[in-house]
Amino acid sequence: KVRDQDGFAQAQAVLGDRLRIIDQPNIGGSGGYARVMYEALETTDCEQILYMDDDIVLEPDSILRAVAFSRFARRPMLVGGQMLQAQARSRLHAWGEIVDLQRMRWNKAPGTEYDHDFAQHSLRQTAWMHRRTDVDYNAWWMCLIPRAIAEDIGLPLPLFIKWDDVEYGLRARAAGYPTATVPGVAIWHMSFADKDDATDWQAYFHLRNRLVGAALHGTEERPTAMLADSLKHALKHALAMEYSTLALQEMAIRDFMAGPQALFDKLPTALGEVRARCADFPDGQVRDSQELPLPAAGQVAVQRMLKPPTNPVTIGATLLKRLAHQLRPVDTQTQHRPQLSLARSDARWFVLSGLDGVTVSTADGRGVTYRKRDPQAFRSMLARSIALHRELAREFPRLRERYRDAAPGLTDRTGWKRVFDA
Repeated sequence: KVRDQDGFAQAQAVLGDRLRIIDQPNIGGSGGYARVMYEALETTDCEQILYMDDDIVLEPDSILRAVAFSRFARRPMLVGGQMLQAQARSRLHAWGEIVDLQRMRWNKAPGTEYDHDFAQHSLRQTAWMHRRTDVDYNAWWMCLIPRAIAEDIGLPLPLFIKWDDVEYGLRARAAGYPTATVPGVAIWHMSFADKDDATDWQAYFHLRNRLVGAALHGTEERPTAMLADSLKHALKHALAMEYSTLALQEMAIRDFMAGPQALFDKLPTALGEVRARCADFPDGQVRDSQELPLPAAGQVAVQRMLKPPTNPVTIGATLLKRLAHQLRPVDTQTQHRPQLSLARSDARWFVLSGLDGVTVSTADGRGVTYRKRDPQAFRSMLARSIALHRELAREFPRLRERYRDAAPGLTDRTGWKRVFDA
């Protein structure tokens, strides 16, 4: 809790009665951000609401710059800060980001790069930084939202985590409020390379909330490109023995299809349900590598497998070989002693899909997961995923209408107050 952190007593003494601590159950980042906005609108007359992650290193001048920029803006706008990596403080995660509304994926803004290192190339040396860059949203590691915008478009969606910041930026833009990601306004945050959020329990929220975003803001009544992209990733997870991720994606699609009211209902329970489902599979359980036997093969074997297929012919040939491998009987010895031990960065589909048992280190170094090939799970889970995607494609126009009709009730203070008072 905040009260237990070093320096709390000193901060409390300085802030006095301006500091309010509100205890609230874990209803995710979106629940915390919604509470901040709710309290700001209901109990204060503040002009600006500043969102920041709770695990950042802050440069205080960034707050002053963001507020000054906002006050001098000709019209209300979201003012975002950039993210530098906490472990490599000169590396910039993104200059600014946009959203592909067909595939419903975020990406770097045109003409910019991810992971720029100012220690290698300074601002003066980097020509593409000396131009205007338009963005669709700013992530909530740091984002300042004027009160006027919050009063007009409402609170964040009840998404728990993931996509709440993206959706809010898209909603603001649709209402005529732009976002500016401002150079010189920044925080330091742990690199996303040190997270497994595409495959661990967070994968559920990534997909479900991506579908919600597509329903509310996507440009296609039937999002063919997004569903094809989702199905492609389902195949990759199946080939990589990430059965827990496939199970979470199945949950995500079913919960999205349950309708918009389920978003509020799921806030208190989703995390426990998702983690429990993830733990049903060996690849969803983080283990100490010392608990397991040493792998049968060494790192020389790993190096031989790391060269990726790079053209359509070799990619297709590799895929066919790996699909055939999925149908063969499993070498039972690999279920007790892994064939290889892989770093997270080496755990690519074309490597994993040719193995029967392998340990993969977690991105944050906490331990390893033991991937064990299961032909029955491969066939049944992939078949269910294909069937679910087909059903979703058929039902999406109706679901799109339901979510758009329900959106005002999902973002107003009344709906969130019921959650806070529960």
